[in-house]
Amino acid sequence: MSTATEKVWTLGELLDWTAKHLASKPHIETPRLDAEVLLAHAADCKRIDLYGIRHGETASPEVRQQFRDMIRRRLEGCPVAYLVGRKEFYGLEFKVGPAVLIPRPDTEHVVMECLALTKTMDKPRIVDIGAGSGAIAIAIAKNHATAEITAIDKSADALAVAKENAAKHGVADRVRFLHGDLFTPIEPAAQARESASSLACAAGSGFHFIVSNPPYIADDDMPKLPIGVRQYEPHQALNGGPGGFVVFDRLIAESRSRLLPGGWLIVEIGTAQEKPAREKLSAITEFELAPTVYDFSGHPRVLRARRV
Repeated sequence: MSTATEKVWTLGELLDWTAKHLASKPHIETPRLDAEVLLAHAADCKRIDLYGIRHGETASPEVRQQFRDMIRRRLEGCPVAYLVGRKEFYGLEFKVGPAVLIPRPDTEHVVMECLALTKTMDKPRIVDIGAGSGAIAIAIAKNHATAEITAIDKSADALAVAKENAAKHGVADRVRFLHGDLFTPIEPAAQARESASSLACAAGSGFHFIVSNPPYIADDDMPKLPIGVRQYEPHQALNGGPGGFVVFDRLIAESRSRLLPGGWLIVEIGTAQEKPAREKLSAITEFELAPTVYDFSGHPRVLRARRV
């Protein structure tokens, strides 16, 4: 078709047509929202502007091409957050990419529980195990001015993203990022007490809070995940092995010696894991298990255990 006869599209028309097109695809769960976010990104505007000041604006060829390319990748399964390179979490915008799990609203409950318990505390020591994009650690730091936070991840690429996010939100001086598996970058408490290094003592003397969104998808459930999760998000941050408990079991076992008396373990779980996860925690005499926290959809989402 020649340029002379090519249809002229407004941003509003592009939005409406694309939302309907996406709605016809069964693997697209939020077609209109996806279209809004992607078109706003291509047009470099806010989503609300697509319904207001820019609704009747003619879409330039550059905007149409970028939008078309993103829609093609979205139809292939690529998550919207990866296409635009960002995701909102706890009211903050985080840079995301294939190296990190996309932060989800359900994980905000980990942040909320930690902030509720630290509200009257000065300089609570908190460690985030499996920090990913840094969403949990940074959200806590932004909402508790004196919190001293350590964030650990076994992926160096994920830590690079997390450090960018910490700098963006002005908390890089209060969130210490360490590379390693679970607690391995931190000197054990017993060794720290014997160490002459004051820094080692401070790092290893125990934490008031251990927070984590560990990999908890069971091996058998990995093939059942939506295509956007299964094919694009890092499996290392998702796959919890048989039953989904490989990392969870290590986390709760190692947390006993890392928490100060009265300290709290706050950990995200999958819905099907609540009963066995509670049984595992209840079997540890050093922990006093609190009621389960449910997410916005009414599913069990967060377990809390106090070190006695």
